[in-house]
Amino acid sequence: MDAAAELEQQRAKVAEAVRVLNHDVQSCNRVAANHWLGQFQSSDAVWEVATSLLLSPPPPPSPGHPPSGGFSPFSPFSPSSADFAAQMDFEVEFFAAQILRRKIQSEGHYLRVGDKDALINALLLAAKKFSTGPYQLLTQICLALSGLVLRAVEHKKPIDQLFASLHKLQSPDEENVAVLELLTVLPEEVVEDQYVDRSIDLNSRSQFTRELLFHTPEVIDFLLQQFERGLGDNNQIHFRNRKVLRCLLSWVRAGCFLEVPLGPHHPLLEFIFNSLQVTPSFDVAIEVLVELVNRYEGVPQVFLYRIHYLKEVLLIPALKARNEKVIGGLACLLAEIGQAAPALIAEASPEALLFVDSLLSCTAYPSVDWDIADSTVQVWCCLANYLLGMSISRENSGKSAKDVFIPVFVALLDALILCAQVTDPIVNYENGKIGIPDGLFQFRANLEELFVDICQLLGPSTFLQKIFSRGWDFGDLSIPWVEVEAKLFTLHTAAEIVQQDGHVFDLGIILQLATILSSRKTDELGGFTLLVYKSVAEVIGSYSKWLLSCQKNIGQLLVFLASGMTESISSNACSLAIRKLCDEASSSIYESSNLDILLWICEVLNKRHLPLEEEEEVISAIALVFCNVPDTELKTSTLSRLLSTGCEVIEKLLDAQNGESLRENPAAYIAALNTAVRGLHRIGAVFCNLGNLPAEEEDDCICYLLGVIWPLLEKLLRSVHMENSNLSIAACRSLSQAVKSSGNHFLSLLPTVLDLVSTNFASFQSHECYMRTAGVIIEEFGHREEYGSLYINTFERFSSSASVMALSSSYISDQEPDLVEAYTNFTSTFVRSCPKDVVAASASLLELSLQKAAICCTAMHRGAALSAMSYISCFLDASLTYQLDSMASPVDGRIVGAVTQVIFHCGEALISNLLYALLGVSAMSRVHKSATILQQLAAICSFSEQSTFKSLLCWEVLHGWLVSTFRTLPGEYLKKGEAETLVPLWMKALSGAAGDYLFSKTSMAGDDERSHMLGKGGRILKRIIREFADSHRNLSPP
Repeated sequence: MDAAAELEQQRAKVAEAVRVLNHDVQSCNRVAANHWLGQFQSSDAVWEVATSLLLSPPPPPSPGHPPSGGFSPFSPFSPSSADFAAQMDFEVEFFAAQILRRKIQSEGHYLRVGDKDALINALLLAAKKFSTGPYQLLTQICLALSGLVLRAVEHKKPIDQLFASLHKLQSPDEENVAVLELLTVLPEEVVEDQYVDRSIDLNSRSQFTRELLFHTPEVIDFLLQQFERGLGDNNQIHFRNRKVLRCLLSWVRAGCFLEVPLGPHHPLLEFIFNSLQVTPSFDVAIEVLVELVNRYEGVPQVFLYRIHYLKEVLLIPALKARNEKVIGGLACLLAEIGQAAPALIAEASPEALLFVDSLLSCTAYPSVDWDIADSTVQVWCCLANYLLGMSISRENSGKSAKDVFIPVFVALLDALILCAQVTDPIVNYENGKIGIPDGLFQFRANLEELFVDICQLLGPSTFLQKIFSRGWDFGDLSIPWVEVEAKLFTLHTAAEIVQQDGHVFDLGIILQLATILSSRKTDELGGFTLLVYKSVAEVIGSYSKWLLSCQKNIGQLLVFLASGMTESISSNACSLAIRKLCDEASSSIYESSNLDILLWICEVLNKRHLPLEEEEEVISAIALVFCNVPDTELKTSTLSRLLSTGCEVIEKLLDAQNGESLRENPAAYIAALNTAVRGLHRIGAVFCNLGNLPAEEEDDCICYLLGVIWPLLEKLLRSVHMENSNLSIAACRSLSQAVKSSGNHFLSLLPTVLDLVSTNFASFQSHECYMRTAGVIIEEFGHREEYGSLYINTFERFSSSASVMALSSSYISDQEPDLVEAYTNFTSTFVRSCPKDVVAASASLLELSLQKAAICCTAMHRGAALSAMSYISCFLDASLTYQLDSMASPVDGRIVGAVTQVIFHCGEALISNLLYALLGVSAMSRVHKSATILQQLAAICSFSEQSTFKSLLCWEVLHGWLVSTFRTLPGEYLKKGEAETLVPLWMKALSGAAGDYLFSKTSMAGDDERSHMLGKGGRILKRIIREFADSHRNLSPP
């Protein structure tokens, strides 16, 4: 078969595959076609076949004759129209242009010089061929051509050569569409594509950019020629003008006016501003103007001179016609000008005042999605901050500028409050709930900073005067709820500034609103009033300190807020306000009636389930109030009643166990479990605050409360319900809080508690929360030597459990990261907290735990690996401390011997697993801890050289471990001879690092440069470890 026939066959195959991919009804055929095309794209035939498909029409479809390559033909069809046939041809040609572009990006550098030149000429011909459309295809061809030119490194100035070839794209009708398209995509490929396509280095891109910008004058002349062909109403002229603007936009982004200054009367500016009056080109013209503002310092001043034109010719007619496209575009342009040059606006020139008036008109416009007003928020913040800065740095002139703009910001405040009104709330017709539209919600979020700035600029007095100027007369039956709600939102956002100034406003208005809303029946609190309820609660929370100082009947506010917690839309605001009132509590809150209301709030929470963390914060705040009740008897009584709200639901769960009736109903059982979880969280929240009790009352109160909850907790921990993980976690959390708060009062319960948590872990080994609770207990009481055997027994139970014994590989460690973290955290706490004799007696358990931790170091799960490394580091640090202490106290010999034996037995495994942890993609996150462990191990060996344990730990032993580890690594992990090089390098670094670590342990090193990991030896070791990990990061441990 000759070359021409083979080429034609390849063209037919590609065309058929593209048609199958896009039109076949059988998915298996489409998958096969996609696979075949993928293989074709990696072949060298792409260059010739794709070019041929662009320069000559694709072969027609051939039903019933599948191309070879492994996929079946699609169902035969006969194109019913010329349009359909043209569409299929376009798909084939578009595919050809796309794969040429990708091929050029990936392999264009490797084409021979002659082939590159031929392909450039072919693409120029293709661009001219498709200059009349389809334009998506023309764009792809120009992108491929631009990419190829940038890879023509053989030519010293490839862009110059391309510009010399542009005459080949010119058409007889002088439309020059292909030239415009190429000039549009070329700057994008040169400048903007550097973060997407990295096949061209930065130095080459810089050279191409300079070469490109050298042609700026002729490109501008060319664009002016297109502009001078006139503006009109017909579609062809509109299309050409959009193309001209798009081309200009690309060159602006490339920095063209760095070479050619843009004066106020530049002809291109005339073209751009005139294009603003033509609807089809308006959006592109705005893009160009915005880009000019952002990139060139003098442009905002130039544009400010044209503000009269923008307002009178464009903005006012658009506002009258409610043309949101034009208003939004102008708002965007004005916002960019204001942010780029706030100093120009602050000069308060006639143009600047006209500018802010135009901007204010855009902000006040009621757009459907609030996007127009939202687009101006940042520029108002920028201007306000600039004016405030002037007030600080240049007081006299600053005050003058502020005075000029005060009326503007007063009007802005009115406009923003109007825009922020919820005039059309979202209603969920399934449940009747009401909410704020997403666009308004986002707009309000962005307004918060601006309201703060306006309050600072106007001053709290003026700010509050505007908010309370009208709409607050509640004498009649018709209350303007929409306006009131927006003003409450505004008042809430500026609360911090208002209170800093100390300007107290009439809080009676807020209390009156709370009274009106509280007096309504539950079924009347629907619709929009719930939004008002939420806003009132937010204001109460924001101004809680002021309200408490002037409001004696705090119970009224608490009742109001408690009622609001029953509704989802207001519950968060109400619970937050309750917490703030409790935190800022005055003496009046300790009255018996108010304490009863707080307890009633806890009952309300039983009916309206807030998110668990939110409910716990409310309970915690109430508990804080109860802890500070002056009367001791009342304090104990209220705390007990608060605890009972949590205990009651647990008792119900435990009572229901009789007869198993509840467990037979899954839905009811899950509900009961979830309620019990909430009850346990309440108990934990109460005990969290017992540390706030006065010292003289602490013992009696804690003993009493502990006596209330412990029998219940013990019964719960012994129940079958603990198989539920959420209940176990909540019970362990409450127990941990009780341990931390109770101090020595808990000592008598230690044997029972540790037995329960270790037994439950043995029964439910997926519940690592028991291990964490045991860690809390040992952290609190581990120093009590009389309980040493109890601690060792607990340690043994955990270590001998099936789940811990199963931690025999990195794979299993990755499957159980929470267990790894809980176990290694427990062992770290055991080593840190227990007396030396207890640690020495646990030598066999420590050896086992250290072996498990060494294995877990190699886990891919970052948390599991790092927690295991932390335990190893903790153990080694404690071991070195024991060694150093033995110098002063010979009786410490037992503990030193025990830990030395443990390290001797585990040392080689530690180094081996650390080395594997430093291989693979996640190695870099392990570098610091790995270097720390090796430095500690070296310090121990160095110290042991001078001790009676030299035969077990010394430099020779460490050297042997390293040699053995490197030799046993699979051959694919190290280069030939690398082990022989690394061992002496590492030993030398370890020697220096060991000295730094010993120095930090034996002296008051403080900020000395030889402190741990800061000395020269430590830094060298860490660098060597990092370089090893970096050079082996593409490998993965087996």
